[in-house]
Amino acid sequence: METKIPEVEARNILSTYEGSNNQLLEWKRKFVEVKNFKLTRPQSEYVFKFKDVTPKVARKHINIVSTFGEKIMEERLLPIPPTKIWCEKLLCESDKAFHIWGKVLESDQLNAMWLPKSAIVQEEKKLNRVIDYSPYSTRPPMEHQKIAVEKLLANDKFILADDMGLGKTTSAIIASLESKARKILIVCPASLKINWEREIKNYSDRKVLIVEGRKWGSTFDFYIINYDIIKNYHTTDKSEDSDDYKLLVNANFDLAIVDEAHYISNATANRTRLLNDVLETIPKVWLLTGTPMTSRPINYFNLLKIVESPLTLNWQSYVRRYCKGYQFRVGNRKVWNTSGASNLDELRERTKHVVLRRMKNDILDLPEKIVTPVFVELSSKMYDEELEEFTRISNDNKDKETLSVTLNRLMKIRQLIAYEKIPYTCEIIDKCLDQGKKVIVFTNFTMSLDMLHEKYKKNSVILNGSMSKEKKQESVDRFQNEDKIKIFISNIIAGGVGITLTAGEVVVMNDLSFVPAHHSQAEDRAYRYGQQNSVLVYYPVFENTVEKIIYNILQKKKGIIDQVMGDGEYSESFSKDLLKQLF
Repeated sequence: METKIPEVEARNILSTYEGSNNQLLEWKRKFVEVKNFKLTRPQSEYVFKFKDVTPKVARKHINIVSTFGEKIMEERLLPIPPTKIWCEKLLCESDKAFHIWGKVLESDQLNAMWLPKSAIVQEEKKLNRVIDYSPYSTRPPMEHQKIAVEKLLANDKFILADDMGLGKTTSAIIASLESKARKILIVCPASLKINWEREIKNYSDRKVLIVEGRKWGSTFDFYIINYDIIKNYHTTDKSEDSDDYKLLVNANFDLAIVDEAHYISNATANRTRLLNDVLETIPKVWLLTGTPMTSRPINYFNLLKIVESPLTLNWQSYVRRYCKGYQFRVGNRKVWNTSGASNLDELRERTKHVVLRRMKNDILDLPEKIVTPVFVELSSKMYDEELEEFTRISNDNKDKETLSVTLNRLMKIRQLIAYEKIPYTCEIIDKCLDQGKKVIVFTNFTMSLDMLHEKYKKNSVILNGSMSKEKKQESVDRFQNEDKIKIFISNIIAGGVGITLTAGEVVVMNDLSFVPAHHSQAEDRAYRYGQQNSVLVYYPVFENTVEKIIYNILQKKKGIIDQVMGDGEYSESFSKDLLKQLF
């Protein structure tokens, strides 16, 4: 049996080659003109792979990143690093590089060279159409949000990394509607699913499915799923035959929006591997996060890989350049240390074409105070039982008990809600801590105040009505002046007036008072003279509970109060409205 030798086969191909690849033509010439010229095995493989590829005429300069220019300078002993390379022709390309016919200096002869894709300065893409924002006039986007919309639309793969409070959700929804995507997947933490649904319905009547457990449908436009249940709808096990584990791929989504995308920064986590596998099948992917890099550049790598940044073509190069990466031996194996950080200005420069990152103090059209409800679902048998008991007793004692007695009995339900709210409040606190922000938390109940303080004991202070004036002032001073004190936890009445907390730029209302003025005054502990940033105020609200009724009445009453005089109690009318709606 005749054995085919690759080098001989490649030479035979070149002998009849009539194409326009200059590298192949040069080797063909050398066989004729250079005695004993032979192809190497890699050169032979190049012949087999690219013999039928037609090169493209380019005739333009390609801008290169500074590190690649410095490498060329060192290799060729140039006085200064080049910033661009002339490309006469694109011969072919591999996964990680372009093979070009070009030159570095004007005085050079044209020659074949490999140009790594990661060495090319990526050009910023711009939208080539004008967006008509009139369909969104019910809640019109601000100017900085329009910029985000147009960035997303101009890029199939992109990271919107604006600071918290700048309205990334609104920008992404308007962009998704303008993209004309037929089927859209939204991945987010479980606590934000209802919020996404509500925001979509602000702008569109397209059908929305909140995916729960094993719930699925085939006739929706938006599918909202949380990270924790992706495993119910997708597997990376190729031997798995069940279509139940291929639903996210088989749905043929046109666009995926991944909210709080730093959840998939750890490339070894199961949810990251699952979601990466799904996103590879979706043509448009937009990542939203206010914390794109957390604390280390290695955590940025997976996000950049999803949006196809050339920097991620070589993992080792990335970790060496930006993570101070090095190998060390553990037993019989080598392990990489990637916990460091280096060349961060360069990393920012080389990724700016796929990332839009703006801080609140960069935005001119931002209101000085932004109040945002965060709607979540409560699933609690205890709440259902307590509400049923409250309703039964109220009906039995109708016209027999005073308003104050009825409201006192409602206190137990409010306390339960405050307790159940803590995990959601902690999510907001943790997000603030990740972004280096100080946060103020208000609650009506000692139990929830103590629980929050216990969780954040090392970096929080408290203020309640039983403390002396001196102790209260000490808590205020520590929050205002100590870098390590990031959280101020206070009773809404005791800490809602008379103090200044301008070190904080985020306020969270863990639970609700019946007095609108309590909330207005508490919000303004941070929003006072001396505050250098816009203040974000978050109201986590249980959608399917009495709290939703309380929140709606609060907003209505608060609007009346603010319009007339800026203060007021309205407790009696508030209570009557609440009980009327409950029954």
